[in-house]
Amino acid sequence: MKSKLSEKAGPRNNKRFLSVLISTLLVSSGVPVQADTPQAGTGNGYSLTLKQLGRNYPISLHGVESTDSVNFDVPASQVATGAQVTLQYSYSPALLPDVSQINVMVNDVVAASIPLLKKDAGSLQTQKVDIPAKLITEFNRLSMQFIGHYTMGCEDPTHTSLWAKIGNDSVLDIQTSPLALKNDLAIMPLPFFDRRDIHLLNLPFIFASTPNNGTLEAAGTLSSWFGALASYRGATFPIQLNALPVKGNGVILVSGDAASQIGGLSIPAPKGPTLTIVTNPNDPNGKLLVVAGRDVAELKRAAIAVSIGGKALAGSSAVIDKLDTIKPRKPYDAPNWLPTDHVVKLGDLIDAKRLNVSGYNPGDITIPLNFPPDLSSWRQDGALLNLTYRYTPQPKSTNSSFIVSFNDGLIKSDTLPSKERLDKGLLSTIKGDTLVREMSVRLPLNAVALQSRLQLRYMYDYIKQGECGDIIIDNVRGSIDPESTLDLTGYDHFMAMPNLGVFKDAGFPFTRMADLSETAVVLPDNPSTGDLSAYLTILGRFGNSTGYPATGVTVTQADQVAKFAGKDFLVMASGANQPLLKQWADRLPTAVTGEKQRFELSDLAVRARTWFNADSEETQRKARLSMAFAGGEATSYLTGFESPLASGRSVVVVAGGDAQGLTQVAEALSSSDVDAGAIQGSLVAVRGKTVEALLADEQYFVGSMSPIRYARWWLSRHVGWMFLITAVGVALLAGLAYLGLRAKARKRLKV
Repeated sequence: MKSKLSEKAGPRNNKRFLSVLISTLLVSSGVPVQADTPQAGTGNGYSLTLKQLGRNYPISLHGVESTDSVNFDVPASQVATGAQVTLQYSYSPALLPDVSQINVMVNDVVAASIPLLKKDAGSLQTQKVDIPAKLITEFNRLSMQFIGHYTMGCEDPTHTSLWAKIGNDSVLDIQTSPLALKNDLAIMPLPFFDRRDIHLLNLPFIFASTPNNGTLEAAGTLSSWFGALASYRGATFPIQLNALPVKGNGVILVSGDAASQIGGLSIPAPKGPTLTIVTNPNDPNGKLLVVAGRDVAELKRAAIAVSIGGKALAGSSAVIDKLDTIKPRKPYDAPNWLPTDHVVKLGDLIDAKRLNVSGYNPGDITIPLNFPPDLSSWRQDGALLNLTYRYTPQPKSTNSSFIVSFNDGLIKSDTLPSKERLDKGLLSTIKGDTLVREMSVRLPLNAVALQSRLQLRYMYDYIKQGECGDIIIDNVRGSIDPESTLDLTGYDHFMAMPNLGVFKDAGFPFTRMADLSETAVVLPDNPSTGDLSAYLTILGRFGNSTGYPATGVTVTQADQVAKFAGKDFLVMASGANQPLLKQWADRLPTAVTGEKQRFELSDLAVRARTWFNADSEETQRKARLSMAFAGGEATSYLTGFESPLASGRSVVVVAGGDAQGLTQVAEALSSSDVDAGAIQGSLVAVRGKTVEALLADEQYFVGSMSPIRYARWWLSRHVGWMFLITAVGVALLAGLAYLGLRAKARKRLKV
């Protein structure tokens, strides 16, 4: 991609470093700060618990010296002017107060030492520690170091009385001042998304008026890109028409060959697909990304350029002269999903540095495994994991081991033999004090979570030497070879549908193509800003699942769906503004008439499916119960069914009882709360924050199996046919045997 720049990028990194340094020095020295320098106390501040920083359990510290850490970052658009950490902690009553302490460190520099007094031992304590601003940078590590002793004489360094615990409800408070960034495309996705910020991304999308379908497709490309960047944080995209954000950042999309004005901001006539960063007129520290084109095609090209080729951009504005054709995506090739067309290396899933550990009990090496949603584990032994690992053999040990776990479940444990237990052949293979071993295990994928964890752990046996001889020497190491592999190539993609669980967790079946090129989003004829915001938020969720922008999504209305019969449909509605709900009423388990709602439910979810005829009347979805109610808050719902326009294609309806209800459904799809886990089956009702699964009806299948496996699977579900085919086969064999024996008998009689 080539770009024509209207402004050269400046040395922003040096300027930011100098700005942060000057601000920190002035604040710490008490010198008044000038108006153009970030001022302490006038900016934003925020609080984070250790749990929000990633510690799901309290920090346990053991031994004479032990350290554990959490990371915290300061957004690039802010500079820290101060911080405090409020620790909730407890410690052993056996500790000697004069020689025991907890050191609070930031980036390996001690900010404070907390004495462990005898009178407070054994009970929960609270201590607030000030952290000097000069210790805080953009990327930081907050460490708690425990130093403990229970006697002034010889002591056991692993004695059970040497402990301290830090609660994960301890709070880190950070005070910041705003720091204006330069208008430079080279720092994208900053400032619109900052990976240092762990909060929910809230990024307004601004249009001059209600956007057309092509503009919404460009907006969907951008929202899915930002959703992919936001990852676990989540993202929402409120819509504003002809109005700029009062504070903060936003994205403006305009098309047309004339100059325009939005909320007091003048936008020059574009000379082609154009990307520009300008300062928000309402906020000197806010930025606006203007994505423009002379027509919708150029607008889409600009959106694709920033979402896929943004690293090649620079300057405050760029015109995209050329954009090479994007290579078509293949099914299931989403960057975030494990591939099933080739063996994957563990080094491709995690930074190689994180595959190395040290110490006697260093904790788990955790490798995230994001599986494609429709992997068929029918009659599969499990995914083959071939591990090559290294460890430091101890002179003597009996209980050292290497443990493989999958989603906290034990898969296999191998003993790590000491040198005295190794034969001469293995001893000769030790190089650099490490021994290489191999292991092959299978990971069971039946009912596995889409976002799973492979956990590898070294546990070394500590051999005590006796009185005054116990010293912990940190000379044990463990390492997983990055060339270790996980093999999913034997798995088919085949799944019973509808399944709203995989729609929530992975956007399936729409994300089967990472660019959503086989997806058509059917919006209401007259969508509200809430409808459009829900659409962008859901596409952001899809991007989070795949890790790729929706460059091929189609946006349409009900009267045009026949043109896209070969696609999967995501149908969105709020109230009664979606004509497809009437056209496909026979497929829907719900109906809305004025203020009255009716749900028709089936008891198929609690009945055993017949074994003999999958097409019989008993296995078709029929209403067994009708429930009607009126008044109160309108119920929103999610439902799925096979497309009436093409077999094997899917429809998912996201319907709000009103505009607010659609927003609630979009929030439920993005939520990680326990209630959001109730999004399962084929029909889910959403009322406010309450989510309830009402129906689990499997009507059709998507994907494919190998012919032999499919035949076996089909016969396993149709026992009657299996008996019939078996009987026919036996009869044929018996007939052939009879004819063969008769022929031999005749031949013998002739002789």
